[in-house]
Amino acid sequence: MTQLLLVEDDRRLSDALAEILREHGYEVDTVNNGKDGLDYAASGVYDVVILDVMLPLMDGFHVVSELRRKKISTPVLLLTAKDAVPDKVQGYDSGADDYMTKPFSPTELLAHLRALTRRKGEVMFEVLDFADISLNLESNDLSCRGETIRLRMKEFLILKILMENAGRIISKETLLERAWGIDSDADANNVEAHISFLRKKLRFLDAHAQIETVPKLGYRLIAVEADDGDAATPDQSAAKEGADE
Repeated sequence: MTQLLLVEDDRRLSDALAEILREHGYEVDTVNNGKDGLDYAASGVYDVVILDVMLPLMDGFHVVSELRRKKISTPVLLLTAKDAVPDKVQGYDSGADDYMTKPFSPTELLAHLRALTRRKGEVMFEVLDFADISLNLESNDLSCRGETIRLRMKEFLILKILMENAGRIISKETLLERAWGIDSDADANNVEAHISFLRKKLRFLDAHAQIETVPKLGYRLIAVEADDGDAATPDQSAAKEGADE
């Protein structure tokens, strides 16, 4: 399912758009200021970011510029009442992929989203690499030195976030919000279970990449030496298991 991030400070408009998008098969997270929008979009888990320009804390132009500076290539659709030519030029120059002015029809928005997702392969990195593992962003396959296994969706999303922030501590709350969504009923136990599944699969692949627990803070992805003996060899059948989505 295509994942969208909607950054819009008008909560009534945000709720209405999110409902329309979900009715058309999109999975949608919503935030209401530019700072949160940047934090969420920087996770890299979204297929498209729909971004208002006039936002509290950080305007949309700066959000796009920061995403591009961080090498986040997720397509961005600017959605704004600023319809002057200089504003549009600034939007594209900041790194946006598309620009729509308010008011607009839902049909028009959906058409723009279809165009952006068709071009997704041109603007998104297809593979993430860290240490000796590679994560295919199209197939959800995790590979290590010639061996490949398929990840379940939540496992894929969690590992993608950790790989894009390798070496940085990511809290359970962040993983929960970005892999399951803000409105999900999932809790920290779900995160812990999927981290356990991922660790088994990394061990099954005998990967040098490991997920480290940082007590009271969260998790981070680290690289260990080839002769590291901390991790016991898992049961291979258990490594193939995944949680029900």
